[in-house]
Amino acid sequence: MTRIAIAGAAGRMGKNLVIACSETEDMTLTQALERDQSPSLGMDCGLLAGLEPNKVLIASELDAGLFDILVDFTHPTATTHHVDFCSTHGKKMVIGTTGCDAALEQKLHQAGQKIAIIYAPNMSVGVNLCLKLLQTAAAVLGDSVDIEIIEAHHRHKVDAPSGTALKMGQVVAETLGRDLDGCAVFGREGQVGARDRKTIGFETIRAGDIVGEHTVLFAAEGERVEITHKASSRMTFAHGAMRACRWIGQRQSGLYSMQDVLDII
Repeated sequence: MTRIAIAGAAGRMGKNLVIACSETEDMTLTQALERDQSPSLGMDCGLLAGLEPNKVLIASELDAGLFDILVDFTHPTATTHHVDFCSTHGKKMVIGTTGCDAALEQKLHQAGQKIAIIYAPNMSVGVNLCLKLLQTAAAVLGDSVDIEIIEAHHRHKVDAPSGTALKMGQVVAETLGRDLDGCAVFGREGQVGARDRKTIGFETIRAGDIVGEHTVLFAAEGERVEITHKASSRMTFAHGAMRACRWIGQRQSGLYSMQDVLDII
């Protein structure tokens, strides 16, 4: 039985992870984590997630003796601390945190030399299938189309564009031999002039309780291709995370993605 710790267990995503773990036969939740001063500290995380009590009380610090894999869908600052802890204590990680900067990504690469890590901005099976489809579409359509990425999430999401949208842009840019940092355009306003076909546009929507929607638009004159993914429940991501936990349990070290887990590289 694989012992799972969940960071941010009292949050919207954390509660879904608690539920998903309880539904996975070969996994058992042994630690639940929240930030210092959280009002949920000391509470039963099963009850918080709407389940029967599971006697796992929410704590503010990890205990290396209590878990094998940490599932972290929190904030880059917290994830940075957790990577250091898990690297020091030889614990595996499944990370769905978005908004990570280059320094944190470099830290993940370094930690991957010691421990096994899955890092993915989106753990939905459908989204990762879309990433493969985007490679095909970009390779076939090439520079003959304008490319726009439109994403929508709930009003509480703090980073923009979403990590998934940026990953989609990265996949398309790499397929076309472009540098996303140099060709990305984040929104438009005023007299911006005619569109440069070499750019990749990003549009962000934050409203209501939208779980997550992404569309990549390949538009030519006379036709367009749209690849869209819409999530209606966070359980999609939570079940993907449990699938990632099962896969990473068989690895000793390395930095992996959900593409590795699903074998669709």
